[in-house]
Amino acid sequence: MNDIKGKVVAITGASSGIGEAIAVMLAGKGAKVVLGARRADRLEVIKSRIEQAGGEAVYRATDIKKREDLTAFVQLAIDQYGRLDVIVNNAGISHLSRIDELQVEDWEEMIDVNIKGTLYGIAAALKVFKKQGSGHIINIISTSGIKIVPLQGVYAGTKNAVRTLAEALRQESEGKYKVTGISPGFVKTELIDGVKDPVTRAAYQERADQIAISANDIAAGVVYAMSQPDNVDVGDIVIRPTVQD
Repeated sequence: MNDIKGKVVAITGASSGIGEAIAVMLAGKGAKVVLGARRADRLEVIKSRIEQAGGEAVYRATDIKKREDLTAFVQLAIDQYGRLDVIVNNAGISHLSRIDELQVEDWEEMIDVNIKGTLYGIAAALKVFKKQGSGHIINIISTSGIKIVPLQGVYAGTKNAVRTLAEALRQESEGKYKVTGISPGFVKTELIDGVKDPVTRAAYQERADQIAISANDIAAGVVYAMSQPDNVDVGDIVIRPTVQD
């Protein structure tokens, strides 16, 4: 098993929820974490929390819709620690609606964040990984791309796009880079806040309150994937409540 201690890990969407849980858990195991998100004030709080517990962290305000932000984010890892071992493409957004409601601006935002933002992160990391000859890309996807249901068509489509791109990259890498997809089910996060329709949001919130698991459960999946021997690549992990459909 690989030791997480000393690994340099860049995490997008690290200001709350799953991203925050991943950062804190990895730092607690000795990883050097690089935090990225739009809310710099939240990142500062998390950085301080990690340092007070004896860990190492740096952060940069990062908007993953901007390619140059992801480039600068990865460069921060190089400038601070001299390398990058893992990038966790965690940042994402969910707008749920019927397709015939034609919420085109919501579609575009999900495409910009969930697909293009993830690709920008992959591109920035691969430039480093190619020089190093190694690296690990972990994409936080969703069970919404596994079971297709009404109101989630476009969101699920963006998540399945990431799943497809990641599998192609895994095969193209010929073992040089590890590629892992982690698909959370109902998790206690702020993602539901992105649902604009109040009735839909309330219904999803009620269901989440009943069955949702902790963001730490997803972070544990990241730890598992990172801990495997060099010749073992964990492709896909689904982590959901035991009672989720």
